[in-house]
Formats: sequence, structure tokens, C-alpha cells
Amino acid sequence: MGLVNSRAELPRKKEIQCLVDLNPLPDELLVLILSWVPGRTLVTHCRLVCRRWRDLIDRPTLWKLKWKRDPAKWGILKAALKVAGRLPQMEWGRLGILEPFGRNLIKNPCGTERLLHWEVRHGGEGWTVEENRDFVEGAEAQTCFVSSYQCCTKWQVVDLLKEGLWEDLLDTYQPNIVITDWWGAREDCGCSYAISVSLLAANKNVVIAEFSLQPEPIPQWNSAKYQQVLHVFQNYGPGVRYVRFVHKGQDTQFWAGHYGARVTNSTVLVKIS
Repeated sequence: MGLVNSRAELPRKKEIQCLVDLNPLPDELLVLILSWVPGRTLVTHCRLVCRRWRDLIDRPTLWKLKWKRDPAKWGILKAALKVAGRLPQMEWGRLGILEPFGRNLIKNPCGTERLLHWEVRHGGEGWTVEENRDFVEGAEAQTCFVSSYQCCTKWQVVDLLKEGLWEDLLDTYQPNIVITDWWGAREDCGCSYAISVSLLAANKNVVIAEFSLQPEPIPQWNSAKYQQVLHVFQNYGPGVRYVRFVHKGQDTQFWAGHYGARVTNSTVLVKIS
């Protein structure tokens, strides 16, 4: 008879669970421990453990500890703390996760994802994306949208609640909403440009505040420098829930192809101070 090789089964590793009851800890120590938990986990899991944990996570103390470790976020939290006295229903968890202040709420502002997130209405050959011919300081990418020889329109609607703001903040405190856009032309071809930004109510039809601008066209044979459009919405009144951002561009020489307005670094920024 031949030998039969057999393998002895190795003992299975047992999962070791370390269950620690944190409830006997004083609030100060429990908050310190929770401050090291990722923000999304705090809100979606830890906040549901019990009423005590919910109350601690809903207070600014925990988020203050978290953000003090990140200098880039600490300035925003300090501004939020000043506002908190006027807003007893400050949603610290929402603020901590979505971080709606100090970041660009426009998606794909420089065309790195082609026309993703933008609604478009084309004229001629429509919009395309090219490299910048002049440097734009502060832009997330040195690329731009370029219009064709007929009027091209492009727009995006920002849902302020979805981005992390909330009704009480928008209606009572009414933080500044800063709008910026950069536009320019090729050296050898002129262009025209226009922008219109509206603050909309919840039904997306009622316009609560509006800004529009149509500068003088850039002539042919220019420096190819970008120009900045800047507007700040202040004291716009209650009810704002959306920002509709629209701009247009056209080639004034009517050349076939993409020789029109070059648009980049479009920005919607909500600021508290």
C-alpha cells in the first residue's frame, strides 16, 4: 500500500473582540476619544449610540478639538463659533462632514472632466476644453472651456442644502455668497462674454437676487490675459436654496472651430466671518 499524505488542520484563529464600555468616562474624556473618530463615522454611527453621545457630537467642543489639528480648517471653525451665538441650531456635524464654507461649490470649474456637471446649449461647434494660454492664479487646473463662432451657453445649478448649508443659516445669518469667473480670448481672435448668476428659492423658479454682466468684447490682437468677474451677494433675504450660474461666449471673428471666449475657474463660495 502506498503512503497517504495527510495534513493536520491548523487551528482556526479566533476573532478577539475588545469590548470597552466608554459610558463611565466623564464627558471631557469621552469627547477627547470621539474627536479622533472620522467625522462621517461620528454622525452616521456614533451619534446613534445613545442620547448622551448624540448630545456630545452635536456640540462644538468635539469639532473644535478635531479642527484644531488641521490649521486649514481651524480658521473656518473660529468664524463659525462667532456665528453660533446667533444660530442656536448650528448643525456642527453637517458642518464638519460637508465643509460648505471656504470651498468652491461649482463642480468641474476648469473643464478637467470635459463638460461633466454642466448643462450646455451650443451654437456653432459648441464648447471644447483647451490648455490656458495665460496663467490663472489659484485655479485648480490650467485648462479652460472655449466657445465657438456662435453664442454658446453653459450653466450649473448649485444645491446649497445638498452642499452642507441649512435653512436656518441661509435665512437668518445669510452668509456672503461670492461669485467669481475668469474669461479671456486668443491673441488672434476677439470674443464676447456674458454672465448671469441668480439666487433661487426652493422651487427653482423664484429669483430672490440676481447679478448679470456683459463686458465690452475683447478685440482681435489682444494680450490673451484673463479678466476676472467678481460679485458678492449680501443681505439677500430669506428663502435662498439654489445658485444658478450661467455664462456665455462667442467668437467675434466668426471663424469655424473654437476661437471664442475662454472661460475658467468659475466659483461659488459661501463665506462666514
